[in-house]
Amino acid sequence: MNEPQAFVPQKIQIGISSCLLGSEVRFDGGHKNSYYCATEIESFFEYTSICPEMAIGMGAPRKSIRQIRDGDVLLIQSADGTLDVTEKLSQFSQQKVTELGYLGGYVLCAKSPTCGMERVLEYKIGTNNSTKTGVGVFAKALMDAYPHLPVEEEGRLNDMVIRENFFTRVYAYDDWRKMLASGLTKHKLIQFHSRYKYLLMAHSPKWYRELGPLLADIQDLAATADSYFEGFMSALKVKATRKNHTSTLQHIQGYFKKHLSARQKEELTESIMKYRQGLFPLLVPITLINHYLNEFEVPYIADQVYLNPHPETLKLRYAY
Repeated sequence: MNEPQAFVPQKIQIGISSCLLGSEVRFDGGHKNSYYCATEIESFFEYTSICPEMAIGMGAPRKSIRQIRDGDVLLIQSADGTLDVTEKLSQFSQQKVTELGYLGGYVLCAKSPTCGMERVLEYKIGTNNSTKTGVGVFAKALMDAYPHLPVEEEGRLNDMVIRENFFTRVYAYDDWRKMLASGLTKHKLIQFHSRYKYLLMAHSPKWYRELGPLLADIQDLAATADSYFEGFMSALKVKATRKNHTSTLQHIQGYFKKHLSARQKEELTESIMKYRQGLFPLLVPITLINHYLNEFEVPYIADQVYLNPHPETLKLRYAY
């Protein structure tokens, strides 16, 4: 068994299905190369590529396999039943995920009986009847082992809202682990929450209201941190909305009251209102706020992750 690789704070490490990086590992000897993953964002991350079928020695090309439901038992077999890799894939998946604690996210290949995140075809035994109710055997083991790990299917990343949400979670997850690696203290936990206040508000006002009081009277630091992180990642999984972004921007605007001229106040109000009406992208009021932060000292707002939740060069803020 390989030794688990350590979390490395310097660069975010992302797991990815091997076929998405152009490796010819699919059952037909082909690949599903993702230009976005393999080229556009490759420089931002360090990839760990995995193909469960190749890892158990199936080779490529190979006989295709599918999920087959026999009552409470899920089998992974060829359509004709002559090849059964249920046990091999289960053992590999359960063992492999124990080595992946260092990862900061995972991009899976959709519809795969091993790597599909959802809606995988599940066939009723002895028939060709299927339902889209399955989860890939490796994907399930991964998500069960790391329930808060940001996981997404490559095809869904074409949706800009889903893409922005995924990478927001990837960078926040990494930020949390860097804090833990530096040594958890009450002060660091409270500061972490303080920096994420407005990002939480934009994603889920409900979780925003619940997480603050959790830190009001910390008795057991480790238990509180665990509870906080569970809620924190649940909040970020909720997709931000135009309404919540508008409310968040208006809260931030209040911190500039003493600094802005009447003209500047009007300019910021107009940019927020035009964003709310769908006339401006989110980037317009955000850029204006960042511009004012260069002019005026508002440390609490300058520290807000909401204004820069991921590298600008990933071009993710065009989703809203």
